[in-house]
Amino acid sequence: MKKFSLVVATLVAGISLNAATVATVNGEKISDTEVSEFYAPMLRGQDFKKLPEAQQKGLIQQYIMQDLVLKDAKKQNFEKDPMYIKGLERAKNELLLSLYQNKIMKDIKVDSDKVKAFYEQNKNKYIKPARVKARHILVASEQEAKNIISELKGLKDKELEKKFAEIAKAKSMDTGSAANGGDLGWFDESTMVKPFTDAAFSLKKGEITKTPVKTNFGYHIILKQDARAKEQIAFKDMKQGIENQFKFEEFQKRINLKGQELYKNAKVEIQ
Repeated sequence: MKKFSLVVATLVAGISLNAATVATVNGEKISDTEVSEFYAPMLRGQDFKKLPEAQQKGLIQQYIMQDLVLKDAKKQNFEKDPMYIKGLERAKNELLLSLYQNKIMKDIKVDSDKVKAFYEQNKNKYIKPARVKARHILVASEQEAKNIISELKGLKDKELEKKFAEIAKAKSMDTGSAANGGDLGWFDESTMVKPFTDAAFSLKKGEITKTPVKTNFGYHIILKQDARAKEQIAFKDMKQGIENQFKFEEFQKRINLKGQELYKNAKVEIQ
């Protein structure tokens, strides 16, 4: 069963020798490879054949329904519709332009020494900021926050985390984090409002705020679970990104020069 689309996902689809028939529609066989290739962009690297059976069946059903609708559209001669013809021509042009641009991009080579030098000159930009992992409980009044701090007083380690999470689930106004026991995950100084950030970063690991932290949202009790100092991002982790940046800059130059050249040699009359 062949699939046709105005958005071309692949130019050539290989037929796997190990393809297995997963359905038959009006006497026409559908292979698992066919379905897998069709959904590849959506699955983003996941192997269709390794998905749970129920999920595979659901995708196969969607595939069949879409193909049946497509066949019905052809039966009703939508291929002769002026909008289809115009859209198909536009899609062809877009694909041609994309192939043309990809050819230019593939021809661009970036000097590895240039990439390394750029990294060294801009090392201060490639830094992971200091981060904190914390939980919090948000309440409306200062007195309620103080009561919670008193309730947690004397608790440590796992016992403190457990009780803190229980109170967060029961009382925190931040419903998003409350469901996870007040867990905020990792954040840096730019993520939260300043009073909250200042308090969280000043705590020791495993410590809670001794007084309520007031922000525009209310009063917070914060439990600091862990911390990471700022760190330099290694060259190996930035190399590809810097190289792509240079390639894109060179691509823009080349495509602009080509456009100017073709424009200059064409007979152009702007009305």
